[in-house]
Amino acid sequence: MNNRTDILDLRTALDVLRETPGQLIETKVEVDPEAELSGVYRYVGAGGTVMRPTKVNGPAMIFHNVKGHPGASVVIGLLASRERVGLLLGCEKENLGKLLCECAKKPLAPVVTEEAAPCQEMIYRAEDPDFDLFRLIPAPTNTPLDAGPYITMGMCYATHPDTGLSDVTIHRMCIQSRDELSIFLQPGSRHIGAMAERATELNQPLPISISIGVDPAIEIGSCFEPPTTPLGYDELSIAGAIRQQPVKLHRCVSINENAIANAEYVIEGEIVPGVKVVEDQNSHTGYAMPEFPGYNGRASSECWLIKVKAVTTRKNPIMQTVIGPSEEHVNLAGIPTEASIYNMIEKALPGKVTNVYAHASGGGKYMAVLQCRKTVHTDEGKQRQAALLAFSAFPELKHVILVDEDVDIFDTRDVLWAMNTRFQGDRDIVTIPGVRCHPLDPSSSTLYAPSISDNGISCKTIFDCTVPFHLKDRFRRAAFMEVDPKKWLS
Repeated sequence: MNNRTDILDLRTALDVLRETPGQLIETKVEVDPEAELSGVYRYVGAGGTVMRPTKVNGPAMIFHNVKGHPGASVVIGLLASRERVGLLLGCEKENLGKLLCECAKKPLAPVVTEEAAPCQEMIYRAEDPDFDLFRLIPAPTNTPLDAGPYITMGMCYATHPDTGLSDVTIHRMCIQSRDELSIFLQPGSRHIGAMAERATELNQPLPISISIGVDPAIEIGSCFEPPTTPLGYDELSIAGAIRQQPVKLHRCVSINENAIANAEYVIEGEIVPGVKVVEDQNSHTGYAMPEFPGYNGRASSECWLIKVKAVTTRKNPIMQTVIGPSEEHVNLAGIPTEASIYNMIEKALPGKVTNVYAHASGGGKYMAVLQCRKTVHTDEGKQRQAALLAFSAFPELKHVILVDEDVDIFDTRDVLWAMNTRFQGDRDIVTIPGVRCHPLDPSSSTLYAPSISDNGISCKTIFDCTVPFHLKDRFRRAAFMEVDPKKWLS
């Protein structure tokens, strides 16, 4: 069973991995969620931009004995290999971006169900004197410097106060007290932030549900960003198209909002209008958690406050978590990035870019490799136009590498081969300085270079490693005899 129409919750996804050799490790050895759990998975399968040594494309892992949380399990690395994402979405790993591109064009809206919701088998209300998020949620800390236990795979669902349109996104959230979370909403970049700002203008709280432990289609679909999914576009409809069945929502028990019915955990609460929280108010380390570029993110003094009203769970729930700089983040962020870039270029230059890869070294956000096709002499230069379109499709993109059709964009050695044999720095680098990029890039700082006028400003760069059209005959790769090696390997 690996048809994406069959995988409608986390537990079914895990069953598929159990049936697939080498894709899942389960352990009953006790693990401490405070830094130890992530420390273990670093070696098992984190990959990405995690400090070496780490394992790339390792299995997912479930911890069934989590210190301080009897009856609960924690899964990490579910989507930490591109092959595993392809397995769970029923798609070849090379075509995942194209699959998501098509699903974004043909969304299938979620539905609200009156059926009993699996996520509400157990209900815990904040008014209960024994209510305590620290005990209810086995959220790990990734490193000893973290500001606290972080919810890193929570599907945040809210509704705009004016339009009534809903949206789902993933944000980092830190448990701050028995009934409070901080949520980091990057200014101007995500829809939940716009909703919170509008609710504050109206001096009213914003109801928000946080669904943890859902099926992979929801998790991947939730990571789309503008302009592919503008304000008012519910990314759960992309998940519906991926799984070919609408996502089921259910009314929350304590707030006026919906939650994802198949979730393992749902945290229900309200974003308090106008209140900001210092993220490391309990740890005072100065850091939040490791972020996708591979560095410890600085603690924010501008986090929003979520006042929690209730937590609902399945029986024996499974917490899902992710290491910020891991390959799992690369796939969560990068595959929707590929879809957005491919969609933009295909509209403007149909057939000129055959595939896109959001490279792991950029956390799925900073670098894209574009596989370009030149068939006539007038195609020369269109590859660079495609790069400019990529920057428009995904504003946080910093570097674009252009290669020809004969280069495997998913093999870094092949891409670097193209750079070494089809690239001259004095003619094939195009720089666009002074452009807003991503604030988590530590080099986009006024301290880094005098040319940077403000934090978050970068120089976007194109590396054109394609062969000039008139020289294509001189750059043909050595051709080998086509054979079926099975005869010799059986």
